[in-house]
Amino acid sequence: MDAARKKIWGWWFFDWASQPFNTLLITFIFAPYMKDLLGSGSAAQTVWGYGVGLAGLVIALASPFLGAIADRSGRRMPFIWLFSAMYVAGAGALWAAAPGDFSLLFVMTAFAIGMIGMEFATTFTNAMLPDLAPRAEIGKVSGSGWAFGYVGGLLSLVVMLALLQVNPATGKTLIGLPPMFGLDPASREDTRIVGPLTALWYALFMVPFFLWVREPRHPGAVPVARAAREAWPELRATLRALPQNRSLLAFLIASMFYRDALNGIYTFGGLYAKGVLDWSIPRIGIFGILGTITGALFAWLGGKADDRFGPMAVITACLGVLIVVVIGVVFIDRSTVFGLAVGPESRLPDIAFYLLGGLIGAGGGALQSASRTMMVRQAEPEKITESFGLYALTGKATAFLAPLSIAAVTQITDNQSLGITPVIVLFVLGAGLLVFVRSTPVPRA
Repeated sequence: MDAARKKIWGWWFFDWASQPFNTLLITFIFAPYMKDLLGSGSAAQTVWGYGVGLAGLVIALASPFLGAIADRSGRRMPFIWLFSAMYVAGAGALWAAAPGDFSLLFVMTAFAIGMIGMEFATTFTNAMLPDLAPRAEIGKVSGSGWAFGYVGGLLSLVVMLALLQVNPATGKTLIGLPPMFGLDPASREDTRIVGPLTALWYALFMVPFFLWVREPRHPGAVPVARAAREAWPELRATLRALPQNRSLLAFLIASMFYRDALNGIYTFGGLYAKGVLDWSIPRIGIFGILGTITGALFAWLGGKADDRFGPMAVITACLGVLIVVVIGVVFIDRSTVFGLAVGPESRLPDIAFYLLGGLIGAGGGALQSASRTMMVRQAEPEKITESFGLYALTGKATAFLAPLSIAAVTQITDNQSLGITPVIVLFVLGAGLLVFVRSTPVPRA
C-alpha cells in the first residue's frame, strides 16, 4: 500500500475508532441506561438533554479559538492527541455509574469530557479531508469514511450485545452466553462496561491513524504560542469577511440547523425507545444494529451519488426523508401508531419504530458525508482549512440547541413524544435555507 493510500486508510480509522462513542454511549446503550439510573424516562431525557446541551455550549465557545490556533500554527496532531486523551478518560470513567451508588454530577461530567474530546478530535480530522484526494474524488473518500466508521460502530455494538450485555429476560447475552469477565448483571456491570469498552476501542484503533497520517507542511505556519496570541484577531477578520460569500454563509447556517437536529435524533433515539416503547437495552441494541447497517450502506452509496449528482441533491433528498421520518416517530407509542389504536400486546409500534430507525440511519449517514463534500465545494481552494474551521464553528455554535430545547419541551410537557418535536423545526429551517446555497462544480484535478 503506497503512502497516499495509507493516509486515506489511517484517516478512515479515526471514524472507525471514534464511532462507538456515538453508537454505544450517546444513542443505544448508555443513554437508555440513564432511564434505569434515574427511574423515569422524562427525568432521564431532561437530565441527558441539559448535560449534552451544556457540553455542546462548551464546544461552541472553545471551537473557534482552537480552530484559529490550529490553522495559524499548521498543527493539528497535538490537538488530536489531547482530545483523544479526553475521549478515553471520559468514556472510561462511566464505569462509575453504578445503580444506587453514583454521583450524577460525576457521571455527566465524565460523559461531557469524553464528548468534548470526541467532537474536537472530529473537527481537526475533518479539516484533513481536502489533503487526502483530488476534489473530484472527495465525495467517495468522505462517504467511504462514514461507511467505515458505521461498520466500526456496528461491530462494537455486536461485541457489546453478544459478549457483555445481558438480556434481563434470559440472563444471557444475545447469543446465549454468560457475560465475559464475570460481569455482575445485578450491579449492572454488564451495562457499565460500555464506557471502558468504548475507551479501549478508541485507543486500539487510533493506532493506524497516528502511524499513517502525516500532516503536510503549511507555508507561513507560526509557533503555537504566537498562533494563540493571534487567534482572536484572525477569527474576527474571518467573520467580518464571511457575508461577502453569501452561498457559503447560507450553507453554514443551514447545516448548523440540520446537523444539530440530526445530533438530537442520535442523542435521544435510544432514550426515546426506552421511555416511550419500554424497550430493553438489548432490543435497543438490535435497533442500533439495523440503523448502523443502513447508515453504512447509504453513506457509501451517498458518496457515489455525491460524485455523480453533486452533494446538494444528496443533502436535499436526505433532509426530505428525515423530516417525514421524525414526524412519524412522534406519532408512535405503545398504544397508537400514526393515530391507529393498538392493543398492549401489539408488535406494530415496534415494527414501525424499527422501520423508521432504519430510515434515520440511511438519511443520516448520507447527509453527513455529503455535507463534508459540500463544504469543500463552497470553499476557496486557498482558504480550505479556514473554511473548515468555520464549518466546525457553526456546527458547534448551536450544538446545545437541540438537546436543550428537547430537555425544555420535555420538562414543560412531561411527555417524551412532544419533547422530540424541536428536531422537526430545526430540520425544516436547515432545508429552507438551502435555497440560498449555490452548488458550485467541482474543479477537475
